[in-house]
Parts: sequence; structure tokens; C-alpha cells
Amino acid sequence: MFELFPDQPVYEYPQLVNITYSFVWAFLLASIIAITHKLTFTGDYYAKNFFQSLVLGAVVTTLVMMAIGDSLARGLGVFGAMAIIRFRTRIDDPRDVLFLFAALSTGLAIGVYGFTISFVGSILFCLVAFLLHVSPFKSFAHHNHLFFTLEETDRLTDVLKVLEMYCSEHRVIAMSVNKENALRYHYAISLKKTLSKEELMKLLCTLEGVKQIRLSSNEVTSA
Repeated sequence: MFELFPDQPVYEYPQLVNITYSFVWAFLLASIIAITHKLTFTGDYYAKNFFQSLVLGAVVTTLVMMAIGDSLARGLGVFGAMAIIRFRTRIDDPRDVLFLFAALSTGLAIGVYGFTISFVGSILFCLVAFLLHVSPFKSFAHHNHLFFTLEETDRLTDVLKVLEMYCSEHRVIAMSVNKENALRYHYAISLKKTLSKEELMKLLCTLEGVKQIRLSSNEVTSA
């Protein structure tokens, strides 16, 4: 009977069976990691391409490790090929980097037939992620940036009251003084799931002394 977690390829079966079995495990474990990331995500917008990257990254890593095997020459060849490719994708959240590294590590372990390590490590990683998600150390990812100008600083109290109503979390990023000697604020905010950006903008526009309101969903923005 085919072992569930063989430490080495089962030579009684054809090589195609062992390879297929490895790729299936890479897909399943990477999917569990990706689903965990989706369930514990706290931002306003979840990028589906990152979900796919977690799963596909593990499958590709498994493929690369199987292709290298125990050959030093193949390893150097793959290293040289990777050096040619420039990866310019920017990941701002360190938590996303760790999930991506976990998925790649799972594929790496399966690529060398470390099924037990990959299974136990992936499950423990997901359990710890869930525990941290329900703990006081729960993270918040800000995907909305609010800019506004105040003619008088005492109007900031009214703005903060609105943010407390519509946002699960908000924090000031920067403050500056424009040419009219008015204060320009930049806040990172996380909207509550039941509320919309349009409602927040309409309410802010009704506040006296609040001008040049702009709400952006980009991670990197400028005033």
C-alpha cells in the first residue's frame, strides 16, 4: 500500500506515480496555507493573484527541487537561470512575505520527498496563524489612504469622530503645511466591512473646514 508520508520515493511504483503524488501534496498543502491567509486577512481588499501565487509558488518549487535532485550542476544551472530573472514585485506587509515563504518551503520539502516535514510544518504554521489572528496581536492591513486639509486644527476632532464610526482602525501617517498655511493630513484607514467608501466621503464633505478630501486605495500614494 502506498505510504501516506514516505521519506523517500516508493520504488515499487513507477516514477510517474511518485511525481504525481508529490505534486498533489504540494497543491493541497499550499492551498491550505493560501486559505489560511485568506481567512486571517484583515485588510479591505484581498488580492486574488496573491492567493494564486501561494499555490503556484509551492508547485513550481517542487518542480525545481525534483529537477535538481542531487546534482550540483543542475543546482548551479537553476541558480544561474534565476539570477537572469528580475523579480520586481513589491510586498509591503511582512506577514504576506512569511506566508509566501511558508508556501515555498512546503514545495521545497516535498521536492526532496520530505512529506512528513511539509505536512507537520504546514499544519502547525496554519494553526499558529489562526491563534495569532484571534489573539490581541491581530494585525490590520491598511489598503485605504485618506488625505484632507483643515483650515483650523480644532476641526480635527470632528474628523476623528467620523473615522471612529466608519473605520475599524485608523492612524496618522504624515502631516504637512501647504501654501495657504493650512494643515494637510494623511491617514491610513481600515473601513468596516458593512460601510462603504462613498458613505465616508459624503459625510466628510459635510464637515465644516475640511477641504481637499481624497481617498486612495493604493498601497503607495503621495499627497
